[in-house]
Amino acid sequence: MTQSKSISTANGPAGVASASAASAGVASAGAASVGVRGLILAGGSSSRMHRDKAALRYGGKSQLDRVFELAQRHLAEVFVSVRADQVAEPTRAQHAMILDSIEGTGPIVGIRSGLAEFPGDAWLVIACDLPFLSDAALSRLLRERDSSVLATAYRSAHDGLPEPLCAIWEPAAAAALADYQAGGGTCPRKFLIRHPARLLEPDDSRALDNVNTPEEYTEALTTLDHSAQGPTCN
Repeated sequence: MTQSKSISTANGPAGVASASAASAGVASAGAASVGVRGLILAGGSSSRMHRDKAALRYGGKSQLDRVFELAQRHLAEVFVSVRADQVAEPTRAQHAMILDSIEGTGPIVGIRSGLAEFPGDAWLVIACDLPFLSDAALSRLLRERDSSVLATAYRSAHDGLPEPLCAIWEPAAAAALADYQAGGGTCPRKFLIRHPARLLEPDDSRALDNVNTPEEYTEALTTLDHSAQGPTCN
């Protein structure tokens, strides 16, 4: 296992530029959450999309930038979770990063790497491919956080199962995740099914819909474009 490592941005030590930018967003939103850092998962291979999902464009911004700015409006410090071979990729390189430091593959590696980087803090973990995620969804998650369990998450609006990639993971989850992975577990959703977690019913059925294929990306663009235009009058 390699040592956990945060990476500098172009503007200074790791986390400094992120925290500074976040402070402005928090000031306008008035919603800083003490003891919780943000981690945007952007270390996937995007195999079904056939292009980097983090770099997909919505309204003139990359998908990664959109969710990063969203998280900054609620948290004082936000990082991007990446693999070592993604450090120089331009979309990711402009943000403070945390490298995968745990053996294995999949989002569980990013979650565990964040928990190892700052062992005393909880993490609001967000997948980078959630174009419908809203301020309201994050605000409620932070407001209804239960630090006595291992995580606070939404239930899926589609199957009622936990949504681990828009969830607050508590420091106590680190050891349990390590044991789970050592026993062959790789799925954060299955982990939350088997371990203590607070699950919230979603207010918006689309908020946690992700985008994995070119067809889903086209559909998301159309939906967001119609939402931006607002209702039409006949």
